[in-house]
Amino acid sequence: MDTLKVSSKSNPVSVAGAIAGIIREKGVVEVQGIGRGAVNQAMKSIRVARGYLAGDGTDIVCAPSFTTVMVDGEEKTAIKLVVERRQQDCHRDTWGNLGRPLFF
Repeated sequence: MDTLKVSSKSNPVSVAGAIAGIIREKGVVEVQGIGRGAVNQAMKSIRVARGYLAGDGTDIVCAPSFTTVMVDGEEKTAIKLVVERRQQDCHRDTWGNLGRPLFF
């Protein structure tokens, strides 16, 4: 799985483009941030990427967790955001619009 490391100075639009590209190609990407500023930029990026992917009919979900990373020989705790395509449990009508969920 590809990992994107985001800092508080990362441009959310640039990171969003990278997220969308990896989702289109591989279906899943990990986004990491250390500190509130970095996590804020990561979340903004995921929101923007969701907009980019909506044009393709793709929706994404994000699962947050903690991870430990080494930075300059020091162990730090980072937020890991696994972003992946949302599994569709709805059917599409003739025009491609999502309908009500199908229950089996």
